Amino acid sequence: MQPNNPQSPYPQGPQMPAPNYPGFQPVAASQQKPHSRVIVAILIITVLLLLMATGFGLWAFSRSLDYKNNSDKKSAVAVSKAEDILTKKKDAEFAEAEKQPFKTYISPSTAGTINITYPRTWSAFVTESDKSSTPVEGYFHPNFVPGVQSGVSFALRLQVLDQKYDQVMKQFDSAAKTGKVKIGPFRAVKVQEILGSRLDGEIAQNQQGSMIVLPLRDKTIKIFTEAGTFTNDFNNTVLPSLTFSP
Repeated sequence: MQPNNPQSPYPQGPQMPAPNYPGFQPVAASQQKPHSRVIVAILIITVLLLLMATGFGLWAFSRSLDYKNNSDKKSAVAVSKAEDILTKKKDAEFAEAEKQPFKTYISPSTAGTINITYPRTWSAFVTESDKSSTPVEGYFHPNFVPGVQSGVSFALRLQVLDQKYDQVMKQFDSAAKTGKVKIGPFRAVKVQEILGSRLDGEIAQNQQGSMIVLPLRDKTIKIFTEAGTFTNDFNNTVLPSLTFSP
C-alpha cells in the first residue's frame, strides 16, 4: 500500500514514469519561443503592409480629388499657354512678312558699286564722300536710325575704308589670339573670285556681332551687324544679296 497524501482526500496511485522509447522528446518551453516570434513578425509585416496600402490609397485619393477640383483651372492655364505660343508664332511670321519687299542700297562706282538688300522695315542713313578716309559710311536699323553717338547696336553697318585689306585685318590679331573673335574665310555668293574674311564674336570693344571684310582694290569693304538679334537678317538677306565691282 502506498502512503496517502495528507493534503489530498483521495488516495493516489503509484507515480507513472515518463515514457522512455526511441523518438520520444518532451516539448520544452524554450522550443515554443521561435513559433511565437514568427507569429509576431508576421503580424508586424501585415500591419506595415496595411499602413502602406492605406497611405497609397490616401495619396491616390488626394491626387484624384486635386484633379477633380482643379482640372478646369489647369485646362485654362494650358489653353492660355497654347494661345500665347500661337500668338508669338503668328507675330513672328507677320514681322518676317513685313520685311518684304526688300530695299536696296547701291554705293557710288568709285566705292565699288556695292549692292545690298535689307528689310523694308529698316531705315538707312548713309554718308558718301570721295574725299573722306571712309568713302562710304552707312547705318541701317529697324524703324528709324538712332544717333551715331546713341550707343545703340545697329542692325547693319556698311563701310568702305581707304585702307588696304591686310591693314584692316591686322587690327583683329589681338582679339583672334585671345579667342574673343573667330576668323574664317568668306566669299560672297555673287562675287566668288574675291576671298575675304568673316569675323564672329567681339568685333569691337564690348560689342558682339558678325563682320565681313573684303578687299576692294586699294580699299576695304566692311559689312557687319552689331547685335546677335539681327544675325538671321544678316545671314539670310544681306549677305546673299551682296555684289560689288572688284
